[in-house]
Amino acid sequence: MVTMPDISIAIYTLTRHGLRLAKRLATALGATIYASHRHVDEKGIHGFTSLPELINTTFSRYDGHIFITAAGIAVRCIGPLLKSKDVDPAVVCMDQEGQFAVSLLSGHLGGANELAVRCAECIGGHPVITTATDSTGVPSMDMLAQARGLVIGNIDRIKTINGSLLDTTQVQLFDPDDTLGLADNPRFTPVESPEDWKPERPGVWVSFRTDCPDDAALRLYPRVLMLGVGCRRGVAEEEITRHIHAVFDAAGLALQSVGGLASVTAKADEPGLLQAAERLNVTPEFFEKSHLETIDTPNPSGTVLRRMGVESVSEAAAIILSDNGKLLVEKTKTKTVTLAVARRRPC
Repeated sequence: MVTMPDISIAIYTLTRHGLRLAKRLATALGATIYASHRHVDEKGIHGFTSLPELINTTFSRYDGHIFITAAGIAVRCIGPLLKSKDVDPAVVCMDQEGQFAVSLLSGHLGGANELAVRCAECIGGHPVITTATDSTGVPSMDMLAQARGLVIGNIDRIKTINGSLLDTTQVQLFDPDDTLGLADNPRFTPVESPEDWKPERPGVWVSFRTDCPDDAALRLYPRVLMLGVGCRRGVAEEEITRHIHAVFDAAGLALQSVGGLASVTAKADEPGLLQAAERLNVTPEFFEKSHLETIDTPNPSGTVLRRMGVESVSEAAAIILSDNGKLLVEKTKTKTVTLAVARRRPC
């Protein structure tokens, strides 16, 4: 049994027979049903008169879409709306008898392969997966990166790396912490240092730093950098993010590897700080002063103690958020913002 993540799913059907199948799937998947208005027979089912017009409004609203229609109908509906594999939702197409569940779009990152398998399990049909890495048993780098919580820096290189693996070409791999878990995989050649990297060969570079020596390499970023931030009341988001960018540039750290941001609870309602966290795509955390003061930090401040009642905010918050990890950047400050960066302790 495939366990699906908690995603929003829409099911579309044009026939009464297809509606019966849609109801079975909706019960199992917690999905919303859209049916031709001629066949809407109970509350909770949304009717439509034009499927293309409906898809224009729902395509970006749901994480997954299941079409109980001919594949051609689904393709014509979604074609004008497609953007790229890292943002397009999962699309699965099924026949109204439920014999086949075809992963049609975003099989890997969007989760359509998993959704197709789940649909088939629900109704006793057969999943149809056509992505080459799945059919040959080769590790797919986009799926592996997603499963390991890595940010893909240049998604256009996924095709190159997956293609090399399918062609049984050795792929060089810089991954000092074995974040991908491929250290013993015979398809990859470990690279110990940037000096050993060969730009003419396909490769994957895993790092929280901006140290990749090859623009053609697939760059993956582990989200292990935890920010501790202090700020004056009323500071603008732009001032906070400007300082973060400046510090990261100076330290050679990758913004894609930011995994969290924390401060003291007194800043939990600070708009600029909350907006900065949103821009970094992290959920901010706030710690009580009693928790912060238990942390030994290299740069305690009497000024911070007088203002906030604790000797350290940025360094202490970064260390706590990183599970007592190593400070990579000690407290840096402007007139309005303090920042420290710690690396999360490896599991």
